[in-house]
Amino acid sequence: MKANYKFSNICGTVYRQGNILFTSDGNSLLSPVGNRVSVFDLVNNKSFTFAFENRKNIAAIALSPDSNVLVSVDQDGRALLVNFRRGVVLHHFNFKKPVKDIKFSPDGRYIAVTHASHVQVWKTPNHLVREFAPFTLHRTYTGHHDEVLSIQWSPDSKCFLTTSRDMTARLFTLDPLEGFRPKTFAGHKDAVLAAYFSADGTSIYTVSRDGAVFTWKEKESEMNSDNDEPIPSTSSENSLGNRIANTRWGVHKRNYFNQPNTKVVCTTFHPASNLLIVGFSTGIFGLWEMPAFSNIHTLSISQEKISSVAINPSGEWLAFGAKKLGQLLVWEWQSESYVLKQQGHYYDMNTLSYAPDGQTIATGGDDGKVKVWSTHSGFCFVTFSEHSAPISAVSFAKHGSVLFSASLDGTVRAYDLIRYRNFRTFTSPSPVQFSCLAVDPSGEVVAAGSTDSFEVFLWSVQTGKLLDVLAGHEGPVCSLAFSPSGANQLVSGSWDKTVRIWSVFGRSRAVEPLSLTSDVLALAFRPDGNELAVSTLDGQVTFFNIQESKQTNVIDGRKDISGGRKADDRVSAANSSSGKAFNSLAYTADGGCLIAGGNSKYVVLYDVREGEGVMVKKFQISENLSLDGTEEFLDSRNVNDAGINTDLLDMRGDESDLEDRMDLSLPGASRGAGDMSIRRYRQEARTKCVRFSPTGRAWAAASTEGLLIFSLDDSVTFDPFDLSIDLTPQSVLEVLAAREYLKALVMAFRLNEKPLIQRVYEAIPSGDIRLVTRQLPFLYVPLLLRFVAEHLESTPHLEFDLVWINTLLMSHGRVLKDKSGEYASVFRVVQKALSDSEQSISKLCDDNSSALTYYIDQSRRAHNTDVEMLTA
Repeated sequence: MKANYKFSNICGTVYRQGNILFTSDGNSLLSPVGNRVSVFDLVNNKSFTFAFENRKNIAAIALSPDSNVLVSVDQDGRALLVNFRRGVVLHHFNFKKPVKDIKFSPDGRYIAVTHASHVQVWKTPNHLVREFAPFTLHRTYTGHHDEVLSIQWSPDSKCFLTTSRDMTARLFTLDPLEGFRPKTFAGHKDAVLAAYFSADGTSIYTVSRDGAVFTWKEKESEMNSDNDEPIPSTSSENSLGNRIANTRWGVHKRNYFNQPNTKVVCTTFHPASNLLIVGFSTGIFGLWEMPAFSNIHTLSISQEKISSVAINPSGEWLAFGAKKLGQLLVWEWQSESYVLKQQGHYYDMNTLSYAPDGQTIATGGDDGKVKVWSTHSGFCFVTFSEHSAPISAVSFAKHGSVLFSASLDGTVRAYDLIRYRNFRTFTSPSPVQFSCLAVDPSGEVVAAGSTDSFEVFLWSVQTGKLLDVLAGHEGPVCSLAFSPSGANQLVSGSWDKTVRIWSVFGRSRAVEPLSLTSDVLALAFRPDGNELAVSTLDGQVTFFNIQESKQTNVIDGRKDISGGRKADDRVSAANSSSGKAFNSLAYTADGGCLIAGGNSKYVVLYDVREGEGVMVKKFQISENLSLDGTEEFLDSRNVNDAGINTDLLDMRGDESDLEDRMDLSLPGASRGAGDMSIRRYRQEARTKCVRFSPTGRAWAAASTEGLLIFSLDDSVTFDPFDLSIDLTPQSVLEVLAAREYLKALVMAFRLNEKPLIQRVYEAIPSGDIRLVTRQLPFLYVPLLLRFVAEHLESTPHLEFDLVWINTLLMSHGRVLKDKSGEYASVFRVVQKALSDSEQSISKLCDDNSSALTYYIDQSRRAHNTDVEMLTA
């Protein structure tokens, strides 16, 4: 099995902090997600996350006007220069101070960066040339007396406006201009958040935090004395820059938003349509047309303050990010409708489950919500909020579109994923908290284990009635699993150091306990149902043969899973006992490998074929230093003179906004996960649940950062089977030209280059398909099946692909059936492709039949009308 899984997407989180921005074509939206950047394609309804990571959470991002270069800056001022189109990091750079705003000039030649009370302008590095030191400082601009908050370039890139906490805005020129002194725009009574140029450069608008908007224009009284001598200019652009720089600016008009008990948090301006968009701390945003300051509309879109706002270049879509709730919204203001509305889990994500087709993932969080995500688009398309307490487990039924969830509120709920409704609610005779869930392979019975009464409850999905209560455990039941082979066995693991195998549907109702050395944390069945893997608190994974009830293998994973050192740990990471056990286990589709995750930054993949238990690969879920537990050794630079770690100090009192400084928590009150009543709350890097996709091409982890998806990327990797010197793409094409189709196909698969395989595959005549498939060596049959399934999803050659699948299954069906466990992932990919094409064809046929029925009815009606007119 391949282990070259690469990070591909984050689903569970859409926005964390920092600024959001549109690409130059206005079709995609960039959003910082922790220390990564996600891109949402609003036209094609897809999203992906770049694989690169900043050292800490991202504070600001900027994209060049030609969309070639992306700069992402973290909280400490460390920046990454990224080739945006390829997602490749070109250079690392340290600005050495926290960055509030970073902007590319409209011509793309310069980058302006805030640097405490100064502004630095750097020359944009060339993204096509590898340089040792690509960042070159152009100039440093001084004059502000407090932290600079924003930068805005003029349309011709000759000058720029800066705003600061010192309640002023300043106008600087890029290059020294004779007789020019930086202009100061004063008069506001609070920090100036942003300043903007009008499209023609004759007006400047400044917006302050207390809700004042000042319009600045040229002073008329002293215009003649200042402009006695004409300014020489060689082009219209130079004349615009010089005109802005040499104008004597004065306040033309003062306007106020008059929103009670609120502050302006973020703002943006669209010069082409003179639209000013403002987000307030109460979750309200408004649109004002300048310079008349006429309110177009005001709308409340969130319960919390809007952290960032952006407008696309055409001025049609507004994007909003709300930091506290993790919301990302795109609003089309003219039609007053949402283009995108996404929100992650408010607190931690506890559990996840793949649908049988691998197309969707269900997640449950501490906020009591169950969300269903599409793996193809990365978007959440339905949220169930019926539970009133944290979700502990979710699971799909093996057949049918049914999702089950268990919660600490004492209920197990079943959801219909066709009508999106909660159609069953299962409860116990006395209130208990459910910690785990299992659904039998037929989907008829659901079981849940409790933490209070140490019992396992079984319900009928059809009737909703309680079928049985299984007692015997002496500690909380933490994990449940039905045998996937349909052997009517239920396995439960508990903190009482035992695993019990229940024959739930047999007459004997036998119970077989298996004793372990430590508390059981998680268990998983191998897909064939013959082996059981059990994770315990001492960091071991124990394997049992179910038929013989004997132990077959043990993996000691304490050193494999042991993570980093937390900020408040008194001992080093190597000696710490916390986070050295697996909380979640999952087998691959073929049962050859086991993936395991726990309260650390690592997820480990083991090869468990034939009792080996060898670690194949260790994946690190995050390198974000803003999270606790990502460093092996604590940074001594964060320890002050008193010997106290500054990461543990509560800095809330130093926040600039009153809402952030106030501590509204009740003394002694604790809210479980994400408790803000403690002195300092830092999220830890950990994995609460890992699951493999049924297709075997991806696996997902519910982590602190969100729902991380790692997948195999075959289009980039070069993975030849059996190479020889004379096996080249040219020789393959020569064999194909000679019409030796079987030989060409085998040679293409040996090279394993997808474009070449596709070219050979599509060149084979349909009449030769049966002959080629019969003579094809079985080694290449699963590879060809997988390729045809992927080809079916992406190309219009429907009948051609269906003939290939039919002949492959008819010719090699017996061998494939005998090795069904080994090739289960291939079958699922084929099933998914066939079901997708069936749905699209049936929808097309339904649409066509409806249209034809309508045309026939209309023609009959017209015919009847003509007959009536003739008879009349």
